[in-house]
Amino acid sequence: MRYSNGNGCAVCIVRSMVCRVYYFSPVGELCIESENEKITALKFNKEPKQEEHPSLVLKQCVDEIDDYFSGHRKFFSFEMELKGTNFQQKVWNELLNIPFGKTISYEELAIRIGNIKSIRAVGLANGQNPIAIVVPCHRVIGKNGDLVGYGGGLENKKWLLQHEGVLLPQLSFF
Repeated sequence: MRYSNGNGCAVCIVRSMVCRVYYFSPVGELCIESENEKITALKFNKEPKQEEHPSLVLKQCVDEIDDYFSGHRKFFSFEMELKGTNFQQKVWNELLNIPFGKTISYEELAIRIGNIKSIRAVGLANGQNPIAIVVPCHRVIGKNGDLVGYGGGLENKKWLLQHEGVLLPQLSFF
């Protein structure tokens, strides 16, 4: 869009367009969104699908998610932008330091960000993570080892941790 600023100069305004694709994964349908060639959301899709608008970074994200689910990727390299409060961003950035195949407790996460008393706030920020799986909030568990809280559902959290080798698959006996 172009308009004049009154001084005879043309000014361009570029509006950021949300690009979106849907991805069917082993843990359900995911909605992946980007703005300005950065991933801004990867969430479990719980709403009716909207029109898809693919972008280069979305293609890269889908390729890397494919590699993750096929067991060939432990790290992600696409650009992302975590939109949230300073506290949320601090928590989410610390989540990125949890290695593939490892877990920590909410208490340990609070200690890592420098405030042991923020355990509840850490849990809330963890639950509001906009880029699931990639920002590995599923790797945060209860202090006693219990699987607690996950926006994508505890069964999906369990599946992801089993996929990463943290939990052994449950044997079923008939």
